[in-house]
Amino acid sequence: MTIKTVPSVSVTYAQNGSSTQANEMGMRPMQVDVYAKRGEQYLLIKSPPASGKSRALMFVALDKLHNQGLRQAIIVVPEKSIGASFDSEALSKHGFAHDWVVEPKWNLCNAPGSDNGGKVNSVAAFLESDDRVLVCTHATFRFAVEKFGVEAFDDRLIAVDEFHHVSANPDNRLGQHLAQFIARDKVHIVAMTGSYFRGDAEAVLMPEDEARFDTVTYTYYQQLNGYKYLKSLHIGYYFYANSYVDDILKVLDPAEKTIIHIPNVNSRESTKDKIKEVEHIIHELGNWQGTDPVSGFQLVETDDGRTLKIADLVDPEQQARVQASLRASAMKTDREYVDIIIALGMAKEGFDWIWCEHALTVGYRSSLTEIVQIIGRATRDAPGKASARFTNLIAEPDASEEAVTEAINDTLKAIAASLLMEQVLAPRFAFTPKKSSNQAVDGFDYGDQGYDPTKCNVGFNDKTGQFQIEILGLAEPKSKEATRICQEDLNEVITAFVQDKQSLERGLFDGEHVGGDTLPEELTQIRLGKIIRDRYPELDEGDQEAVRQHAVAALNLVQKAKENVLAGASSEKANTALIDGVRKYVTDVKDLDIDLIDSINPFSEAYAILAKTMSEDSLKQVAAIISARKVSMNPEEARDLAKRALKFKHERGRLPSITSPDPWEKRMAEGVAFLARMKTEAANG
Repeated sequence: MTIKTVPSVSVTYAQNGSSTQANEMGMRPMQVDVYAKRGEQYLLIKSPPASGKSRALMFVALDKLHNQGLRQAIIVVPEKSIGASFDSEALSKHGFAHDWVVEPKWNLCNAPGSDNGGKVNSVAAFLESDDRVLVCTHATFRFAVEKFGVEAFDDRLIAVDEFHHVSANPDNRLGQHLAQFIARDKVHIVAMTGSYFRGDAEAVLMPEDEARFDTVTYTYYQQLNGYKYLKSLHIGYYFYANSYVDDILKVLDPAEKTIIHIPNVNSRESTKDKIKEVEHIIHELGNWQGTDPVSGFQLVETDDGRTLKIADLVDPEQQARVQASLRASAMKTDREYVDIIIALGMAKEGFDWIWCEHALTVGYRSSLTEIVQIIGRATRDAPGKASARFTNLIAEPDASEEAVTEAINDTLKAIAASLLMEQVLAPRFAFTPKKSSNQAVDGFDYGDQGYDPTKCNVGFNDKTGQFQIEILGLAEPKSKEATRICQEDLNEVITAFVQDKQSLERGLFDGEHVGGDTLPEELTQIRLGKIIRDRYPELDEGDQEAVRQHAVAALNLVQKAKENVLAGASSEKANTALIDGVRKYVTDVKDLDIDLIDSINPFSEAYAILAKTMSEDSLKQVAAIISARKVSMNPEEARDLAKRALKFKHERGRLPSITSPDPWEKRMAEGVAFLARMKTEAANG
């Protein structure tokens, strides 16, 4: 059977080895960046899985203990299995001044008992001791703070791993405690996350608390571009009809080291019998030869005579033995130790199998954070591993089913996740207004022709993985918070936009690319503008517009670059395809201005991918159902259009015309007319 290989995202990297090379103190580049900020009281580290966050924390914590006067360091992890990442390390062997030492009794992840029983008493004993480092779970820490109060932790470092588990929601106890610690201001906090969608739809911290943090961001681009072995990463979603177990071999290559996550039993993709699903997958792969008596792995002979070793983490009777086998040292050193891992809720966050080449997930995962974590299982660098991929296998919507609305929502969410991963995998953007006084920025390559003061330029810094792009008419953020959002949180804004159901539906199925009526500006200006106002009400109107423009520029330039890459119009140098795609687009349009960027539908390229992966009948069904849900203009949209019309009048000296051949000018005029009708109707009662 032919393996489907039409990814929605495909990125190739330079393999320059820089992200894995250590300096004279044993620090990799990300760890150097973090260590440079070791004096900050509040530090947020955003860095991909496998980039070395655990060791970066060790370096910072040891400096705080030995040179900054802090008494102790408490490392807080979301689950017990992750505690092993912070075991003792002889850092002095690699040139650092101190070793990281965790006494076995103070790694409470390994201790028996419940989180709110003996472990809480152990935290109290640690606070009274002269030892320096404690490791415990989020739950243990929450109970300890509730029992002893925030003041018991004064003059200590609190390091929170997998920080995206925290939320500013009043129901999130850890989020509440962190806010109390920040208000008291007597501890240092280091927060770490491998997810770029902190808390998904909910903020991790309140804006005033988050503003206290200094951020170190190390991107996927920097991480993967600096690998020694892994060269390419492919991300795709594929659709199946009937039962997924019948179609799984269309995307599963038994020759690849693979983690399969089967669907939750409550999801529509599930057959409701997880044990039989695993049996069916094993049957599809070959002839079952029995269970290995030592490891507990299932042995399956394939048609070509190979014997696959399959770790089944779904069967509760085998789970403990298989888990123990997956913790063996051979997992890290022997590529042939295991071939396929089948899991349901396990083998995600913190699970380290460097040989994994394919993360195959059945059914949509509601959390973008979870998707990023699953993809992270396949993005480790390992000898002989040149390529990695993530596949989301999703049921095709069937209009005859009662659950068709849910199925369509899952389809839209999968597309949103794919769009977001494109942003995550791309280099970072630094946008600047085009001015005659602009000059080339040191460290940036402006292409073969160099910097041209008469044009909008695209510079790229290969070391930092950052674009510097000039845009005519770009609004600049004025406040510190708006500047921080434009520098650090554009992906957060884009997350909210592509998860907005109305934007995604209209952009995919009612845009110009399918002969629809929705104009790009209705998405990029009106919908995104509303999302930013709702998300950042504390910003003034000018800063909200600056954030909107920076976010839509980042989203649409990646889409235009992808269009060039897929069309084969980019450079032959594969590792710079995305960079060349951005540069080619900017060069082709000559003068890149914000109006041009606003006139691009951010979802048209996603539709092109969807049309390749979904059957024509299903695509038509989805389009028809979404078209039936189309709503007419509402008062809020009309007011937004009227504001844009006033800006138009300020620039052109006249109001937009309802008879204009320009569809966006006509739409603004319709907004003004809608408000006028509302006013007349209100006056007439």
